[in-house]
Amino acid sequence: MNFDIYSNENMKMIEQSARDFANQYIKPHIMEWDEAQIFPVDTMKKLGEYGFMGVLVPEEYGGSGLGYQEYITIITEIGKVCGSVGLGVAAHNSLCTNHILQFGNEEQKQKYLPLLASAEWIGAWGLTEPNTGSDSLQMRCVAEKDGDYYVLNGIKTFITHAISGDVAVVLTRTGSLGDSHGISAFIVEKGTPGFSAGNKENKLGMRASETAQLIFENCRVHKSQMLGSEGDGFIQAMKILDGGRISIASLGLGIAKGAYEASVQYSQEREQFGKSINKFQAIAFKLADMATKITSAELLTRQAGALKDAGEYHTKVAAMAKYIASEISVEVSTDAIQIFGGYGYTKDYPVEKFYRDSKLLTIGEGTTEIQKLVISREILKGK
Repeated sequence: MNFDIYSNENMKMIEQSARDFANQYIKPHIMEWDEAQIFPVDTMKKLGEYGFMGVLVPEEYGGSGLGYQEYITIITEIGKVCGSVGLGVAAHNSLCTNHILQFGNEEQKQKYLPLLASAEWIGAWGLTEPNTGSDSLQMRCVAEKDGDYYVLNGIKTFITHAISGDVAVVLTRTGSLGDSHGISAFIVEKGTPGFSAGNKENKLGMRASETAQLIFENCRVHKSQMLGSEGDGFIQAMKILDGGRISIASLGLGIAKGAYEASVQYSQEREQFGKSINKFQAIAFKLADMATKITSAELLTRQAGALKDAGEYHTKVAAMAKYIASEISVEVSTDAIQIFGGYGYTKDYPVEKFYRDSKLLTIGEGTTEIQKLVISREILKGK
């Protein structure tokens, strides 16, 4: 692994830019957005103006033309302030936009990538269904061929940006149940007849991140909107999820770092028995555990990003990074509440939100259990 990223001047500038953006445009509003479940569309579009919504998109398509190390840095810095906005940036970049970037033809890239990279359009990505979470080969959303069109029917659930998104990449079944070559991906624009969104989910955390159903009722989509060939969808989705796991690992890092930094500051300011509470071993050891967990997760995440940038095999390491970073975000934010004591349980301090937001990361884009399944299969291949 190349450790020059920590001293790279360009990386420092990107880190500072993302940090400044988060503190100026996100931090003042996080509890307002969280309490009212407001999805801050205007802020997402401003993120596009700064190049944060097309991080991986080449400059020729209007993107920033950066790599995964820069992407990890950006998601982490935003996640340190607000997990909800960080999740929105991650889903837009690594799922919808990246699917079109990786598997779209030139016409599709020219049409959609500039709109997505600038956040003029916000993207969604639909894989999960009410009865098929991890078992996506059993999906019931179908696309039946009718001349030059496909007719889509079914429901996708727990979809980020389902209501406000302008375009969605949707995985549908075009073959038999259980057939990995029986799933295809389509680009579906908002306003297409038969395409609508359901009600917003009322969630424990990530409340400013919009989550709802995508509903297809005899929705006719032209064959030119298919990504790749018929039957390529499942293989495409698995490759997209590899990159998505790096996104979630980065967000887990951000949430953990946010909770940790708040804990360090509070432990210096809070006094008990005549001294700062970080002078007590019980608190100091918690901070040591938090810092060590964060560092180990960051190293794995950076390794996954380096492999991805190099075009090398990264499925196992990306799953490891997602597994560790998501779990430590929960552990670190839990310890943060303990350090804050009673105040940590109130909304007057930031750690209760880190705690609520962190749990989703152990579920979304493959549960912790699925990550273990992926890792174990990869290490046992050929054995």
